[in-house]
Amino acid sequence: MVKKRFHQKFLLLAMALVTGAGWFCGSYAKSQVKAAARSQGAEASAASKSSSAAAGDWAAYDGEPNGDHYSALRQINRSNVAKLKMAWSFDTNDAGGLETNPLILDGILYGLTPTRKVFALDGATGKLLWSFDSNVPGRGHDRGLAYWANGQDCRILVGIGSFLYALDAGDGKPIPSFGEGGRVDLRKDLGRDYLKQSVNMDSPGIVYHDLIIVGDSEPEDYPAPPGDIRAYNIRTGNLQWIFHTIPHPGEFGYDTWPKDAWKFAGAANNWAGMALDAERGIVYVPTGSAVPDFYGRDRVGNDLFADTLLALNAETGQRIWHFQGVHHDIWDRDFPSPPALLTVTRNGKQVDAVAQTTKAGFIFLFDRATGEPLFPIVEKSYPASTVPGEVASPTQPAPTAPLPFARQLFTRDMVTNRTPEAHEWALKQFDRFISAGQFVPLSVNTITIMLPGTGGGGEWGGPAIDPATAVLYVNSNEIPRLFALATPPPPGSEGERIYQDRCSSCHGLNRAGSPPAIPSLNGITAKLSDGEIAQTVQHGYGRMPPFPDIDDQQANAVIAYLKVPGRDRRQSARSEQVAPGAAEANEKNEPAYPQDPFKTVGSLYFLDPDGYPAVTPPWGTLNAINMNTGKYLWKIPLGEYPELAAKGMQDTGTANYGGPIVTAGGVLFIAATVFDHKFRAFDEGTGKLLWEATLPYSGNATPATYLAKGKQYVVIAAGGSNYGGGATGGTYTAYTLP
Repeated sequence: MVKKRFHQKFLLLAMALVTGAGWFCGSYAKSQVKAAARSQGAEASAASKSSSAAAGDWAAYDGEPNGDHYSALRQINRSNVAKLKMAWSFDTNDAGGLETNPLILDGILYGLTPTRKVFALDGATGKLLWSFDSNVPGRGHDRGLAYWANGQDCRILVGIGSFLYALDAGDGKPIPSFGEGGRVDLRKDLGRDYLKQSVNMDSPGIVYHDLIIVGDSEPEDYPAPPGDIRAYNIRTGNLQWIFHTIPHPGEFGYDTWPKDAWKFAGAANNWAGMALDAERGIVYVPTGSAVPDFYGRDRVGNDLFADTLLALNAETGQRIWHFQGVHHDIWDRDFPSPPALLTVTRNGKQVDAVAQTTKAGFIFLFDRATGEPLFPIVEKSYPASTVPGEVASPTQPAPTAPLPFARQLFTRDMVTNRTPEAHEWALKQFDRFISAGQFVPLSVNTITIMLPGTGGGGEWGGPAIDPATAVLYVNSNEIPRLFALATPPPPGSEGERIYQDRCSSCHGLNRAGSPPAIPSLNGITAKLSDGEIAQTVQHGYGRMPPFPDIDDQQANAVIAYLKVPGRDRRQSARSEQVAPGAAEANEKNEPAYPQDPFKTVGSLYFLDPDGYPAVTPPWGTLNAINMNTGKYLWKIPLGEYPELAAKGMQDTGTANYGGPIVTAGGVLFIAATVFDHKFRAFDEGTGKLLWEATLPYSGNATPATYLAKGKQYVVIAAGGSNYGGGATGGTYTAYTLP
């Protein structure tokens, strides 16, 4: 057996008595029943949570494979949560942002650093037990890990870039018998040249028996691999099944794409994570849009299974039912989070259901077994596209209940009133734009306002559910984005051509980006070395995917282009707004993929000249909805800008990323807010603020709660923001009662 490298006295003493991996893993799986329940991803109902939850573990991403973000712990409750104090803080000595929801099993916390190192901590003290560095280059926005156990064999399954690793839970070492030396290359098994595929496993897979079911994150434009859903054997790393989200000839949905689209089309991928009904053996898989995000000439049709909630047989990968939330998506309206399983009351009967939140601010609720909608869904009509070659869907689905948790239309009376000057400026801009609500096709050379923007509404944090009440809690963004299509100018160099093809849809044709979320590349060569830029391009950084098909020569060509002056629109550190003349500037610097005559001019936040959203607050909210009735219990702003609050403009809400958790103690915990670095606790019944603490960086992650040595803790990863600018780091902070 491999000797464990722990340094805590109590572990050394225990190992002196009973050495080896058998003891350590056995402490996790106190019985074969418990280990089997975990390995199958056993879920909970209102009456009975799984053994891992009952034991005080946080044994899966978001707590349980059912995705409900719920803990049966009640030691911390409404009456005493205000007394919470920091128990420990662990600094990863890393920077770049954190979105990780950690695992905690038998008092041991497993997490990730901004540079994707994996580590284990003592959950009671925050002391480091082990750390694993894969040496895979790049910085991700990795959201979690998965756990599997069988007897004394306990494994951490984690995506690091393009690789799925199986690590020994005892010491963090790769398990040699898994895949190739402890890892599986996820670029393979996709039917294309694997060395050129851009695949990032940002969200953890779902464990079902001896299978790990995975999706991945991919580029937003050509070339992108297909977003196939795959299951691998946890013991061996062998591929067990594959579901084609871009159907092959003879497969269901093939006729919703142009002929042979499966050979070149990309994405329709699961980047957000999944949920599992272990008793039924069904895995629920939400997918995102196909590429390109905003122009669909090469994929005319409804494009199954993009923007779809898939119910698959977890053992075989066969489709059981599906629901497509956006037909022929040309708005980047991905399903952004794992769905959540719950039980609701219908006509006096209990119905097992699955709820899917969306970027659009909708909640779709289905019978878990059949896919039958539990609130009616209507197909609403929308205008045809005026863009040559584009064929927009004439209808899009919308639930009749609950009402959307984000505003659906930006009207003139919603223009910011923060100051008279900001109002006047924003009103002039608004009058130049198209604002006609969701799912109106984009136009050429005219900017369209999208509210909610491509960052939600709902985002990857997803909802929390109290299984005893069937109340769903979800946070939301309400910051408009600006989009337009344009015809590209002929590129002046090979570097500019590559930039237009691969970079401009996010960073804009004029390289100005949309800070704080999407940085400007003007002047970037003075801040980063050529080597650092090349590594970012080829291996990714934060939200930016890797482009492994761009070789060194092409990367150098892009760098040479970035050094050419003449397109510099420097803005304030937190503000890239569409100022007077900006739309015209964008129209003169139009991007394009060589196959297509049109491309987006970039994704711009609609911000006022001071860098604040150009819409009236709230800019971010927290919502509580009874899913038995579809009625709202409460809705409150979430977050604030400290400098505005100091001037009396409080409770504006802010952009927020990461989700909530709820506990049997009646407390909802959430951080998420980008600009105020706060971690908050609310009364889940009323939305009343009960407690808050200031984090060293913004906590753009979902918290976790667990028991260690008989005490309940709540922990949050904080690393600053890939969305809000400012300093980044990488800390985990835990709180408990005195």
